[in-house]
Amino acid sequence: MPVLALPAVRVRIKSLLLHPAAKPVVFGLSLLPFCWLLYAAITNNLGANPAEALIRSTGDWTLRFLCLVLTVTPLRVITDTPALVRFRRMLGLFVYFYVVIHLLSYSWFDMGFDVPDITKDIIKRPFILVGFSAFVLLTPLALTSFNRAIKALGAKRWQILHRLVYGVAGLAILHFFWMRAGKNNFAEVFVYAAILGTLLGWRSVRFMSKKRHHPA
Repeated sequence: MPVLALPAVRVRIKSLLLHPAAKPVVFGLSLLPFCWLLYAAITNNLGANPAEALIRSTGDWTLRFLCLVLTVTPLRVITDTPALVRFRRMLGLFVYFYVVIHLLSYSWFDMGFDVPDITKDIIKRPFILVGFSAFVLLTPLALTSFNRAIKALGAKRWQILHRLVYGVAGLAILHFFWMRAGKNNFAEVFVYAAILGTLLGWRSVRFMSKKRHHPA
């Protein structure tokens, strides 16, 4: 592509990202996995073990959306596309949406909504405890993903609170690793670990660079 064409491409991308239909389109695309799983459950297309398929699929989509959320800032900075920020909050709420569906699927299909049994299972099995801990950390992030919450907390405290997402990422990978350890299947774990490790590493390098250029 000629160098002179790059500014035109950027303008076109910015125009698309700022288009009034952009957010509804991203919202609709983000709902597609849920709609497919719902359709597959209703039509008996989840395989021999539908409960396990539903639990694992919703967990996978939680991890995928977490990767997407953490990709927004590096992509925005590297491509100089500030309009990408418009979608970060929505994608973050979809992380929470899918983790809630994941937790409900486990609670319903695995445990029959038996709260005492669920409590015992969380305490007894480390990988479930780690996954539940990630859910607990995600909850305040979802509850404060609104302008009124930012104003109430103040921008600095809000930013500090939302750094919990890094802890969530670590716990999510550990949960995924332990879950796959039972079947000795780590290929996907390494892929997600590499993606999240790269994204968090980029943030660390950027943070250290800022500290060097703007010492306290």
